[in-house]
Amino acid sequence: MARVHNFNAGPAGLPLPALERAQREMIDFEGTGMSIMEHSHRGKAYDAVHAEAISLIRELCGVPESYYVLFLQGGASLQFAQVPMNFLPQGKSADYILTGGWSEKAYQEAQRVGTARIAATTEVDKRFARIPRQDELKIDAGAAYVHMTSNNTLFGTQWHYQPDVGSVPLVADMSSDFMWKKFDVTKFDLVYAGAQKNIGPSGVVVVLAKKSFVDGARKDIPTILRYGTHATNNSLYNTPPTFGIYLIRNVLAHTKETGGLDAMEKHNRKKGDLLYSAIDEDADFYRAPVEKGSRSYMNVVFRLPTEELEKAFISAAAKENMVGLAGHRSTGGVRASIYNAVSFASVERLVDFMKAFRKKA
Repeated sequence: MARVHNFNAGPAGLPLPALERAQREMIDFEGTGMSIMEHSHRGKAYDAVHAEAISLIRELCGVPESYYVLFLQGGASLQFAQVPMNFLPQGKSADYILTGGWSEKAYQEAQRVGTARIAATTEVDKRFARIPRQDELKIDAGAAYVHMTSNNTLFGTQWHYQPDVGSVPLVADMSSDFMWKKFDVTKFDLVYAGAQKNIGPSGVVVVLAKKSFVDGARKDIPTILRYGTHATNNSLYNTPPTFGIYLIRNVLAHTKETGGLDAMEKHNRKKGDLLYSAIDEDADFYRAPVEKGSRSYMNVVFRLPTEELEKAFISAAAKENMVGLAGHRSTGGVRASIYNAVSFASVERLVDFMKAFRKKA
């Protein structure tokens, strides 16, 4: 079977070795006579996988013991509500930095729970073409927390500096660029990320949370929505998505084997630089609507002279086994999501196609 060049924005491609490992172990996991999907989440076989996945996250991301590593469900969309439910008490307000559609949704959910304010926004004419500068961040020193979204999948922007929010707890949605490179976990009080972009299949959310932050959260909310519940029970309060966590283990084991996050960053920057160079070299035909200092290395968005040409481009690319290149339905255009598992060869193939399409147009 010929594998396609997968540029989907999520669920996205997974490393072939991780999938092949799952294929080998699908029917009989480590001689147990059944699949990992059939094992009890309380049993020794699954417990070893669960522990290894957590250990790999700690190792690869440098997560200290003062932080919990949690596996939750409900996607980032549930986190939009769960964060304020836990950390936004009555009489307090939370700050939100708006850089795209997902940060807007997080802000809207916080407003339903309590009081939230916009600390900065880069929206102009319903588009977000850049990340705000530090001097544009109007942080309330008394805020319960500041929420940011590290990468904007819709509009193709990404934070390339660490925002200074003073002593206010910082919460980050890293769903679309988690583990694309190393980052200092201790700069954040809580990080959450849907697995389906860089580290696994859909259905699992990874949460890295400072223990003192979680321990001080509200207790007057439903038990299953409290981070403390999942921390106390090692993410086994209820039945977790065991196969999804197993695949995360596979992906992270492969990441470690291939050099860890330092190697991953070099890989990702090489891909992104190649693709952006191809766009900029033919700027009268391909146009990146994002300021250079804010360009995402995960989601490369660009436009062609007309919508008709964009549709033709996407259709012709699909015939060449390049899938997932249509921009988000709310933005249009072309979007190449070049997450960790996307090979340099796939990006080279896309660049060659872009040059050939330009000549024919």
